[in-house]
Amino acid sequence: MPYTNQELPADRLSPPDRRRILVIDDEADIRESLELLLTGENYIVDLAENGASGLQKFESGAYDLILLDLMMPDRSGLDVLADIRQRDTETAVFMLTAYGSVEVAVRALKSGANDYFAKPWDNEKLLIEIDRMISKGHLERENTQLKRALKQRYAFPNIVGKSERMLRLLDQVAQVAPSRATILITGETGTGKELIAKAIHAHSARADQLFVPVNSGSLPSELLESILFGHIKGSFTGAIANRKGLFETANRGTIFFDEIGTISPELQVKLLRVLQDREFMPLGSNESMRVDVRIIAATNAELKKLVDEGKFREDLYYRLNVINLNLPSLRERKEDIPLLIDHFFVRYCRENEKFLASDGRSLLAFEPEAMQILIEHNWPGNVRELENAIERAVVLTTTASVPAHVLPDHLQQASGLRISRDPNGLLAPNASLFEVVADYERRRIIEALEAANYSQTDAAEALHIPLSTLNQKIKRLNIDIKRRAG
Repeated sequence: MPYTNQELPADRLSPPDRRRILVIDDEADIRESLELLLTGENYIVDLAENGASGLQKFESGAYDLILLDLMMPDRSGLDVLADIRQRDTETAVFMLTAYGSVEVAVRALKSGANDYFAKPWDNEKLLIEIDRMISKGHLERENTQLKRALKQRYAFPNIVGKSERMLRLLDQVAQVAPSRATILITGETGTGKELIAKAIHAHSARADQLFVPVNSGSLPSELLESILFGHIKGSFTGAIANRKGLFETANRGTIFFDEIGTISPELQVKLLRVLQDREFMPLGSNESMRVDVRIIAATNAELKKLVDEGKFREDLYYRLNVINLNLPSLRERKEDIPLLIDHFFVRYCRENEKFLASDGRSLLAFEPEAMQILIEHNWPGNVRELENAIERAVVLTTTASVPAHVLPDHLQQASGLRISRDPNGLLAPNASLFEVVADYERRRIIEALEAANYSQTDAAEALHIPLSTLNQKIKRLNIDIKRRAG
């Protein structure tokens, strides 16, 4: 029988909970082979010997994935697929066929199949893709449910996160948004301070008025003063007409100061007056102008430290810091990384018009090694850095299973995999799936290198991978070639 198991890693982990798979195939030996393979991986497997039986089981049960034969005696797999898609657009379907033509594959994918495998298939690749697709579907459902829950609870559609830190922050945002209080948002660069400021404005009584952002650190002090308060004609060289400032533009709305710690001492005095008296004086004018503006400020600097150093006015600091919202760094909420990845996948698949399902979902998922790089990275640039990495991956990848080598070089080189081990150097019992796979891959590569007398070219050939891929894996898996070869 050509479908017996190939050699698999002995320490492969089972799925975290038992997923259901439906196999629809008219050949008994294939059904039995798949049942043996999949139950060995702790999946619950149902079998159907033809299209009619398969549809009946599909309608009476909930499945995470369907393996569907293309050619069956009662009806074609494409017809069965069409019936499945009329009822359900989310359940993953893999087509199985002995007719391995590109035309058939294209027809299957256009008809709504998620992937395509020609008989006889590689069991290891099939299992990897099944695990990837089921995990991706679970993540998408979790992300959809989370967004729906957040929308119901907070109606913050652009904020993604399920970590305790983020949920506490959103509770605070929902509480302070309706107030008139001045708010100081603190946090590292790239954590989403402007996004939170917009959420506060959108849920305030000023939501139907303007939200005006000001990048305080990108403009010279003299120019920023004119932009904020406006000027009258002739107030300085080049002032050929009256100009309305951003405070006047934002009247009855919200003005957001990013990088508030960079403004000059002179401008700090004028900003303090706006906060205290709700009025300001345009450049060159002798008359004050009253405004009703809510001020939200943000900084990645320690304002209290700047106060102690005499670089920031203490009275202004306390005026701004009526309510402080501190945004967690991405490394403090790593459980949100998979959800953010899925969110950015959808955004950039739409922008680039690639790997997008008909219902708007992204078809992309990172390979385990790539996902571990993303989970383990320290993210000094936080969500903005992650977003850039995902956009790059969408642009550069040519397959739905995104490999590690499309990630930026600094991510790949930042650190090798850290595999949990017990005092005897063996894989720790609580090691993650990523660590289990990485440990097996590391041992397999070392064996190939030793057999090839440490010729990386010969080892890559024996492992059936490109030499460049082997080099990347050697670096990622902390394999010391010089020490071992010596």
